[in-house]
Amino acid sequence: MPDDKLIIAGREFNSRLMVGTGKYASFQQMAQAIDVSGAEIITVAVRRVNISDRSKESLLDYIDLTKYALLPNTAGCYTADDAVRTCRLAREGGLSDFVKLEVLGDEKTLFPDNEELLKAARILVKEGFAVLPYTSDDVIMCRKLEDLGCAAVMPLGAPIGSGLGIRNPYNIRIILETIKVPVIVDAGVGAASDAAIAMELGCSGVLMNTAIAEANDPISMAEAMKLAVIAGRLSYKAGRIPRKLYANASSPLDGMLE
Repeated sequence: MPDDKLIIAGREFNSRLMVGTGKYASFQQMAQAIDVSGAEIITVAVRRVNISDRSKESLLDYIDLTKYALLPNTAGCYTADDAVRTCRLAREGGLSDFVKLEVLGDEKTLFPDNEELLKAARILVKEGFAVLPYTSDDVIMCRKLEDLGCAAVMPLGAPIGSGLGIRNPYNIRIILETIKVPVIVDAGVGAASDAAIAMELGCSGVLMNTAIAEANDPISMAEAMKLAVIAGRLSYKAGRIPRKLYANASSPLDGMLE
């Protein structure tokens, strides 16, 4: 849908699927999956990129930076100070000031620490970063992040890497009714149907990594996710029929001649 652009911080994108770069069997497989996915925004963990010595092999060697927008992320950060420092390093290293902000609160669940997240977001927005924060599916938290000036909000569908899908679509719907900036489901997607559900709810996009990288066939899954996001968006734009308790014949008999 060429006239249906995803716009984040004034930047336009054709694809509403965002993909990560971790957990692949090889850099070559990663590059192929990204290409097949049709994604235009690629997340990279700053901690996995050797910014100081570009002569060594890096995942960036396998990404065409003229084709994709990098979205450095603060994966592995557990404090606001650490996350802010990581984002500054990404900008100074020439990666981007377009950042996915993660501040984790627990090593087992990888749920966000919302208090530290707000603290980091406040600093980064003031410093001119376009901040896309990973957060809980909490409408109050999403509203606070929007009020701070975040470019989008990224509520989790389920815990990172769990593959459980959209566990609370009702919270996502409330967020969508309340928030004006793009709402992008981040984390928890396991199958193409999960991505389609997120898009049918009205989300602006879906971000995933594990669902593709750890599939039995990452290349086929990347294509499935691409098609699911497109189909879900088309379904949302088309408008579904209302749910009814009883049957409603597709070919009514009323008025037919005997």
